[in-house]
Amino acid sequence: MEQRRLGGQGLMVSALGLGCMGMSWAYGPRDDAESIATIHEAIDLGITFLDTAEVYGPFENEKLLGRALQGRRDRVVIATKFGFNIDPDGKTAGTNSRPEHIKDVVEASLQRMGTDHIDLLYQHRVDPNVPIEETVGAMAEAVKAGKIRYLGLSEASPKTLRRAHAVHPISALQSEYSLWERGVETEILPTCRELGIGFVPYSPLGRGFLTGEVKRAEEYGPDDVRRNHPRFQGDNFDRNSQIVDTVRHLAARKGCTPAQVALAWLLHQGEDVVPIPGTKRRIYLRDNAAAAGIQLTVEDLTDLARAVPARAAGDRYPSQAMAMLDR
Repeated sequence: MEQRRLGGQGLMVSALGLGCMGMSWAYGPRDDAESIATIHEAIDLGITFLDTAEVYGPFENEKLLGRALQGRRDRVVIATKFGFNIDPDGKTAGTNSRPEHIKDVVEASLQRMGTDHIDLLYQHRVDPNVPIEETVGAMAEAVKAGKIRYLGLSEASPKTLRRAHAVHPISALQSEYSLWERGVETEILPTCRELGIGFVPYSPLGRGFLTGEVKRAEEYGPDDVRRNHPRFQGDNFDRNSQIVDTVRHLAARKGCTPAQVALAWLLHQGEDVVPIPGTKRRIYLRDNAAAAGIQLTVEDLTDLARAVPARAAGDRYPSQAMAMLDR
């Protein structure tokens, strides 16, 4: 698979990554055997950029990744994230990016994943109680110690990006970006490009909505976060289904799947863009990986931009999670 550069510090990754969150949390029951097989097949397909976080599970996703990468660690780029207080019961209790906390969570993540370094460490959410300069300064100390190679932020505003980048080069910003969530195009993506920061879109398939294989919120089980997401609820679901119809029509014309169109669209937004579609099943992994070979014409891209609103109907998170975004 094509390799792309994230930032100006030399971080090279596959053009498509693999989001591992759903293997351990958020989207229904776990199947560790299938998840590990999916990670192995991703590597065989040339997908070498694997994304996790301490809060996924919590902790369970990093442990799963560590088991999956035994004997394969040198073939991949591991990205993980920190930034929350996690109590002994596994409940998330607010943000925490204090410098003294960062040292502890880095050591814990290394141990869980069975590795001596993390390739890319993101601050998962900007902590309003800790100046970003202090947080990035502590992250930079871990780089000096050889425990971290590159630094990233997630869901950070242009102002935060500039302040962080002034302390230590930021290689990547991870934020939500897809055909139905293009808010980053106004200020955030241009700021990344001005500073030479790579961009990693998460939820590039709209949490599955853009595949056309989704249900209304109330049809999901209690262990699926989409049950609480506004875009899957009520009238929002009906309006957003019209977006999928547009993607489906283009996919039929191109002889591919809606998911492949949505991912190909992102790959065409710039060589500094590296989407990380998540899946825990090999069948969907193969479908996603094939998107790297799909060419969209200028006409295709224009048609999609005209037909699909820059933001889908409804907030992209429940209110509590929306309040944690740095804007």
